[in-house]
Amino acid sequence: MSNFQLALVITFGVILVLYIAYNTWSARRNEPKKPRPEEPGQSGESSEMRYEPGFDGRAASSATGDPVFDAQLGGHGSGDAFAAGATARSGNPGTYLGDRQQILDPLTDAIAPIHTDGIVSGNAAIAAMPSSFRAGNKAFNIEGLNDSSQTWELPRAGARYTAFQAGVQLANRHGPMNEIEFSEFVTKVQQFADSIGAAHDAPDMLQEVARARELDAFASEHDAQLAFMLRAKRASWSPGYVAQVAAKHGFVPAGPGRMVMPSGIEQMPAILALTYDAQAALADDPEASALRDVLLSLDVPHVARSEKPFDKMRTAAEALCAEMDGVICDQNGTPLPIMVVDPIAQDLENLYDQLEQRDLAAGSLAARRLFS
Repeated sequence: MSNFQLALVITFGVILVLYIAYNTWSARRNEPKKPRPEEPGQSGESSEMRYEPGFDGRAASSATGDPVFDAQLGGHGSGDAFAAGATARSGNPGTYLGDRQQILDPLTDAIAPIHTDGIVSGNAAIAAMPSSFRAGNKAFNIEGLNDSSQTWELPRAGARYTAFQAGVQLANRHGPMNEIEFSEFVTKVQQFADSIGAAHDAPDMLQEVARARELDAFASEHDAQLAFMLRAKRASWSPGYVAQVAAKHGFVPAGPGRMVMPSGIEQMPAILALTYDAQAALADDPEASALRDVLLSLDVPHVARSEKPFDKMRTAAEALCAEMDGVICDQNGTPLPIMVVDPIAQDLENLYDQLEQRDLAAGSLAARRLFS
């Protein structure tokens, strides 16, 4: 072999080695980022631990944040079958009541008083509850006036009540209550009243439907759900990597493909939600799944103004993008310059003012029910 041929062989060999090395480097550079192994002394739980979905801000192994017993009680069977303290289930599961038991509010509900001739036990009231706590797609609830505390509450086994009131939500994000839903509400009230030997006063249908439409119009004009898309600049992310980084910035698991930033106030809904492809999170090998973007969202009426949710949203978006090498975009994937983000804070302050003027302050029970 001549020197020239030998040089060609060596040259092609070098080129081939460089080509293979480049492809290997490029593949590793572009493969989904994976979570770092935990260091000794850290928790032994995997960042992609398996769990059942719970309410916002809680994994299933912890409290749901809803003090209303989340099981259907009543309908059939003896009142003696109920344990002391059992509570009739709210028609709006997932509503956080905080330290209060009363749900119905004349501002957001059509309310029908129910008059009794004497004392009615909580056990009897629970047994008389309807099989469904919905009228159409509106929440339906029954409360009793506790004989001891003289406060309205969801009926409890072992308690005694001198009166009841039933209510149906006037509006939610599905729209205003209509005539059919009102009629279903009245039918449920009549059945409950008959079961406990009481009488009821149904509100005027036309008046309540008109109130529902007016409230829905206000809610439609003052609803706000903000979302930032966090998009990878170069290498994609694995679900475990996203979960690991998000956990460092205050997020906790809340279901497949979903993490939340819990509120600092006990039993209140989460401040922010971070969501991504649930199928990727549930894949047999999640680390082989590639995520190009995740969604960071804020449901404005559900979070109290005092929590400064937008400031936390912006801080979280910037921190996650900085660590994961991403960019903040709108929901269409268009990068958002800082001058576009700044005015949102002032718009939210105006929205908070308008909600408070209507007695529907963000984070209040009434607001969370209306914007549900």
